[in-house]
Amino acid sequence: MAASRPDAVKRTADDHAMNGTVFGVIVAISFCHLLNDMMQSLLPAIYPALKTDLHLNFGQIGLVTLAYQITASILQPLVGLYADKRPTPLALPGGTLFSLAGLTVLSAAHSYGLVLVGASLLGMGSSVFHPESSRVARMAAGGRHGLAQSLFQVGGNAGQALGPLAAALVVVRWGQSSLAFFALLALLSGAVLWNVAAWYRNHGLQRLAAGRKAKPELALPKGHAARGIAILLALIFSKYVYLASLTSYFTFYLIHRFGLSVQNAQFHLFAFLAAVAVGTVLGGPLGDRFGRKYVIWFSILGALPFTLLLPHASLFWTGPLTVAIGLILASAFPAIVVFAQELVPGKVGMISGLFFGFSFGMGGLGAAVLGWLADRTSIDTVYQICAFLPAIGLLTAFLPRVGKD
Repeated sequence: MAASRPDAVKRTADDHAMNGTVFGVIVAISFCHLLNDMMQSLLPAIYPALKTDLHLNFGQIGLVTLAYQITASILQPLVGLYADKRPTPLALPGGTLFSLAGLTVLSAAHSYGLVLVGASLLGMGSSVFHPESSRVARMAAGGRHGLAQSLFQVGGNAGQALGPLAAALVVVRWGQSSLAFFALLALLSGAVLWNVAAWYRNHGLQRLAAGRKAKPELALPKGHAARGIAILLALIFSKYVYLASLTSYFTFYLIHRFGLSVQNAQFHLFAFLAAVAVGTVLGGPLGDRFGRKYVIWFSILGALPFTLLLPHASLFWTGPLTVAIGLILASAFPAIVVFAQELVPGKVGMISGLFFGFSFGMGGLGAAVLGWLADRTSIDTVYQICAFLPAIGLLTAFLPRVGKD
């Protein structure tokens, strides 16, 4: 009996290495997500400067966002589908080159056409990074999929929050050419992702295969899965069109309605995006503990009272309301992605790419439509209409059950 104890200890250690949560890998991709999304969020953060320097209207600003978002939304599901069939670990560091090129072009762009090219290159960088990194998060999760997805996504939210802050402190002061400095962060991200790719190749794929053997994934009937995916995409639509109204036009709203300076408006946007980051951290673990469907219910529909109040609030209350909206809305996305992955087992890359890509596409399309609406009515009208979008959260009642959800 005593002779068997070392073997038992060894088996326990091996099981933990194969099935435990690998926080080092998750933190690494979360950090790279921070760098990636901080670089990419510099684009909407410099919209006021671009609008003035290039004499753009709101519709043209919306088309810049559309160019960025649409390249990512079209390519992400295709990248994810390819990775499901033929995993390519080196795509992770390779994708950072697109972001590097995008910011380099934007730093020297003095025409509308070059701005569109730079925005498109940024979108291509995201199209490679997000589905593959989401796959790695699931590989390293050790069964704690909501937590892993939250930690991965909070890096992106933190990066989106730091983008306007960096713009307020650096780009507003030093000008558009300072974007070239931030482009160098892509090289740091590429170095970290090179090591993640090595873990992905040597351990991640083995963990994924072992997990499928130990716990075969049961697919729902085809109609139920398709209905669930359609409902989740509708929820993504409501969430990201509303978020587009804030990320693309909130600074303009504050300047127009309350007479704030560009710099102070950027600080308000930073507070909102920081709340989004906190909400993302909370959403995944709460979904693991209480069920993802309950988190989705609260996150989408729970923001409705605050969005309805926002267009009528004073400057004093605008800050707390937008923080509450960001905190509540953001908790949905980790739960939605993991819920969708469980609806269609074995297609982690495709589902991740579909939902990240659809969120990018809806954000871009929403920004373009809202910019057109703002030009023809007013920026105030945009927020009065968008206030009702979270009501789409009522569709959550029709989601199929998956496990304890």
